[in-house]
Amino acid sequence: MRAFLPAYHMETPRDLAAALDRMAKEQGVWKPFAGGTDLMVLLEAGKLPHKNFLNIWNLQELRGIVTSADHVEIGTLTTYTEVRSHEILVREFPLLCRAAAETGSVATQNRGTLGGNIANASPAADSPPALLVYDAEIEIVSTSGARWIPYHRFHAGYKQMDLQSSELIRRIRLPRNKHAWKQYFRKVGTRRAQAISKMCFAAAARIEAGKIADVRIVLGSVAPTVLRATRAEEALRGRQPDAEIIKTAQDALASEIAPIDDIRSTSRYRRSVARNLLAEFIESLAG
Repeated sequence: MRAFLPAYHMETPRDLAAALDRMAKEQGVWKPFAGGTDLMVLLEAGKLPHKNFLNIWNLQELRGIVTSADHVEIGTLTTYTEVRSHEILVREFPLLCRAAAETGSVATQNRGTLGGNIANASPAADSPPALLVYDAEIEIVSTSGARWIPYHRFHAGYKQMDLQSSELIRRIRLPRNKHAWKQYFRKVGTRRAQAISKMCFAAAARIEAGKIADVRIVLGSVAPTVLRATRAEEALRGRQPDAEIIKTAQDALASEIAPIDDIRSTSRYRRSVARNLLAEFIESLAG
């Protein structure tokens, strides 16, 4: 079944102010359309419920990567291709670049946007685990102004976000404070490319005097939202990354994930893989 194209309507605002004004005056009527890599799949399948879209692809206010001494700010329309080819992101934020490189095909990477991946709010998305590891913040704008929120507060539940119908994500801000941490990323899927993940695992740790001084562990596809495993982190802080601590951390992780059976995998498989990837991460810290 395919969607009936004349049933849909799209307009292209001249700039960001015009887009926000339209969304504010007709709240709930218009939804932003950027790269369209998710929405076009739904359209083709005849499962795209919304009918009116604002094409924001050409809004220059939402593009660009800006660096300062303390942060990197990434425009919401930055594509995966632009992420994985940016020198500072490659050097200091390898988890995000790895996620970008493993998202879909080359065509998807050329068109798909970082902001779209966030706003789609899928727990199986590839870039959100990396963003949580890096303590990202996002800027949300409307005609009322702008507000910054920590990314870990953005997703309230499955497909639920701290984003009103009159608001847009403008940029993502990453603190430049983890380039010296040991970092780890694994995406597990049916294939090595062009597959939605059965599980995504991103983590980083700061090692001091042979012990884990600080750590971030984030998983996708194990809960209604991308999950930061705070219990497993707590089990590891202050400990040496050795075989003794692995089972303790694995048990802590098992207590906070809630994977489901679906068309891509089973709960049992995801639990097993989560434990194995956590062990692999800890072992990498000892190397």
